[in-house]
Amino acid sequence: METLPIAPIGRIISKAGASRATKDAKVELSKRLTEIGEDISSEAVAIARHAGRKTVKASDIELALKLRG
Repeated sequence: METLPIAPIGRIISKAGASRATKDAKVELSKRLTEIGEDISSEAVAIARHAGRKTVKASDIELALKLRG
């Protein structure tokens, strides 16, 4: 499984208010965000297929997020 790049993850953590974060923290957040993104994407693909489409739309992603709770 390929994960998100560490530099943007560091910026996300900084925007959240942290002045510093360890590399381990950035790697862990990258792994978790990748897992969540894959789950949401899988659900969005299923929604698009159910609608008879091959293309995933933003609305499919939004619906997948709503279904997650």
